[in-house]
Amino acid sequence: MNIKPDLKFVKQIISAGGCSLKKCYQCATCAVVCKLSPDNKPFPRKEMINAQWGLKDKLVSDPDIWLCHQCSDCTAYCPRGAKPGEVIGAIRKLTIAHYAFPEFLAMMVGQIKYLPLLIAFPVLVLLAVLAATGHLNIPQGEIVFGHFLPHTHIDAIFLPVAIFAALVFASGVIRFWRDLQTQCSGNCGQGGLIPSLISVIIEILTHSRFNKCEVNKGRSLAHMGVLYGFIGLAITTALAVFYLYILGQHSPYPQLSPLKIIGNISGIILLVGISLIVLNRFKVKVQASIGSYFDWLFIGVIYLVVLSGLLAEVTRLAGIALLAYPIYFIHLVSVFFLFFYAPYSKLAHMVYRTIALVYAKQKERE
Repeated sequence: MNIKPDLKFVKQIISAGGCSLKKCYQCATCAVVCKLSPDNKPFPRKEMINAQWGLKDKLVSDPDIWLCHQCSDCTAYCPRGAKPGEVIGAIRKLTIAHYAFPEFLAMMVGQIKYLPLLIAFPVLVLLAVLAATGHLNIPQGEIVFGHFLPHTHIDAIFLPVAIFAALVFASGVIRFWRDLQTQCSGNCGQGGLIPSLISVIIEILTHSRFNKCEVNKGRSLAHMGVLYGFIGLAITTALAVFYLYILGQHSPYPQLSPLKIIGNISGIILLVGISLIVLNRFKVKVQASIGSYFDWLFIGVIYLVVLSGLLAEVTRLAGIALLAYPIYFIHLVSVFFLFFYAPYSKLAHMVYRTIALVYAKQKERE
């Protein structure tokens, strides 16, 4: 078999956060201590080999980079400080870019120097809409965000954003699933797709895999907070659509309405969850790592979305228009940022990891 090392890809892994890659001398300690690694083709040793050789095709279509939950057990016990968990995290980042379209957006999301440009895009879009509709000024009287930017304009902005993100994800998932099929030889199992999907959804909702981690056990509770916070906010959004287009009720809604209660509780849960993630990162920074820019960008955007949303509500209730409307604008920018760049950011983990887990279940890889 001919092996064609890709030195460019090796350098990309190193610059993406896998700077310790060359320290690995293949002792296999990482594969032994990992409680998530299956007996059949255990990871991350083989991924470290492939990464050192720059075997991009093998790595981007490798489901095991997603079965890894970056518990940092392997990193903590590595005798050479090669930090396999960080290397696998860097490979995941590059895999997201590989399957994303257009790829240059993924490259921009992964580099801090492009952050001002990434922020400028949603800011300019929203300012252009406000200017075109004559809403650049702060409305007088009762604070009603619908007077600042009507729901019809918000829908006209965010519906295309959602469709764009969904199409990019769909394209990536189709290519990823196709490439996964090349990983199995004739000795693979073949379970049902629907039962496999149901099993994976249960695992995700219970975070049973995270509970197997030793070094960073706190990640389970933290990630569940983020997951259920997102689920609650998705329910809130669905309720808002129902209230507006089915019941014909416009915001602001009473504080004790189901929409408000679910939305506020979900926002607080998400805030607690992301804060626990930050605390856990610093708690285990000696054994593992506090993460790369790619990780912290996602954390920062989540903070901005939640805090701006809660502060917009508080300042509205307090009647401080000079603060409420600008904070609401920041909230809209952060939500736009989160979803438009979702296929290129760490939020894409939720999609590709789910697909990889379904594949592993179906092929009886565990």
